[in-house]
Amino acid sequence: MHWSSLSALALVAPSHALIRFGCSQLVVDRLDPLVNPGLIPTPHLHQIIGGNSFNISMLPANHDPPKLSTCTTCQPSDDFSNYWTASLYFRSNNGTFKRVPQKANSGFEGQNGGMTVYYMQNQLADYTQKAKVKAFQPGFRMLIGNPAINTRAEAEKFPQLTYTCLQTMGTRFPETKAFPTKPCPAGIMVNLRFPTCWDGVNLDSPDHISHMSYPASGTFESQGPCPATHPVRMPQLMYEVIFETKDFNNKADWPTDGTQPFVWSFGDGTGYGSHGDYVFGWKDDSLQKIMDDACYVNCTSMKTQSIAAMNACSIANKVDEDIGDSTWISELPGAPKMTLHAADGSV
Repeated sequence: MHWSSLSALALVAPSHALIRFGCSQLVVDRLDPLVNPGLIPTPHLHQIIGGNSFNISMLPANHDPPKLSTCTTCQPSDDFSNYWTASLYFRSNNGTFKRVPQKANSGFEGQNGGMTVYYMQNQLADYTQKAKVKAFQPGFRMLIGNPAINTRAEAEKFPQLTYTCLQTMGTRFPETKAFPTKPCPAGIMVNLRFPTCWDGVNLDSPDHISHMSYPASGTFESQGPCPATHPVRMPQLMYEVIFETKDFNNKADWPTDGTQPFVWSFGDGTGYGSHGDYVFGWKDDSLQKIMDDACYVNCTSMKTQSIAAMNACSIANKVDEDIGDSTWISELPGAPKMTLHAADGSV
């Protein structure tokens, strides 16, 4: 179902909130305050959006995003959270690399790269959104996925991390677990859906995952029940990151060894290591108020800012290096070990 249809449905019945909004790029840098707090540079490059208090460590004891941030790249003006994923690269047939830029999703034209973020109570196409959820709390953080995995079996542990090969900007199916193996005319969309059941106690865990869980049975979309160990139902947080591949779709430029040409900044050419990070930073109880509101996408309870204001928010890079934006580079930043994915789907 396309967004035009979803928006029309939203007019016929009240609902609890589902919000969808754009966030411009804050910075592209080799920092990861969740997995590698205090380390500079970190092993691989990330693209980050959200509040401008993002920094090297962001330890919970001394990091309060709404108080420390002076701007946010996200459309909701009360959202100073930080959201990030790895960066994507194109590997040419001569072995050099160039970073694949991000582009705005439909409805957010003019936005500077970044991604689209969703918070929802039920599946995306359910405009009634009747389920009650508890919003994330100050100090909450989590990640999903694992950059160290490179097989389909390992990737199945994270069932809601997928790719969509966009034929047009309206394409949403099919979704694949590995990188697309053919050129994608409108880009590659990376879909990251986070677990939705919280243990109700811990705002984080050593692996940044264990305090969250998938439903005990069924899925979030089927409103599967949360397990007894993680009884608190929370919104599904979802990222859509669209990588603009138009300059890299000429098959003559693809590697001649049969491998597909896209590789994550941590060296994964399979696509199975996709992962995303989240540090909560909504002001006061603004997210809970939105989640409790009877609205769908266009929520008057969500204070918003202009795309120009989103684009104006940024921070300077902490790591001074060539990341392959304007020039081809001989190796990925940090020179991670490479795992390549053949065009037939084998590793």
